[in-house]
Amino acid sequence: MTAPALAERLELSVQGVRRHLEHLQDEGLVDLSERPPFGPAPARGRGRPPKVYYLTEPGREVFEKAYDDLAAEALRFMAARGGEEQVAAFAEHRARSLEERYTGTDLPGLAEAMTADGFAATAVEAKAGELPQLCQHHCPVGHVAEEFPQLCEAETAAIGRILGRHVIRLATIAHGDGVCTTAIAPDTVASGDSRKAAR
Repeated sequence: MTAPALAERLELSVQGVRRHLEHLQDEGLVDLSERPPFGPAPARGRGRPPKVYYLTEPGREVFEKAYDDLAAEALRFMAARGGEEQVAAFAEHRARSLEERYTGTDLPGLAEAMTADGFAATAVEAKAGELPQLCQHHCPVGHVAEEFPQLCEAETAAIGRILGRHVIRLATIAHGDGVCTTAIAPDTVASGDSRKAAR
């Protein structure tokens, strides 16, 4: 996000926000670029392109909880005792619970609801030649999903069902990308037709 956009969201001055961001950058928790690590570049007016601030890996780790190891160990136990089908069933159960909480929301509403649940999500409206996107700047289960991608796959399918659209997961934090990015197709499709990209 750019400093002016962040200042508007937080209802603070741009100067004040920049001071905080510079401190976070000194700490290695955020960095800046002319483009975000993934997703579309910000709208550009006259003059130099705006700088975009984004969380670094150490910045995301500030949000991580100590129960990551416990969750991964539990899923390993399920896989060993019940096979990969058990892990897939759990991932689907988790996705269905997300779907129940967010059902009936549009893309901006979904981003807002997911942010309240710790995903730090934003909705990126469609521009010329681009699809609208749901960007999750934090993943509460990112470290676990590195080992168990079934969590990402089920979550992506749930997003498609919630929005009633075909969706494509372009990037995930679990795969080392800066942001979990899901492109939303413009055509309404049957709820079961959402697919995860080969990535």
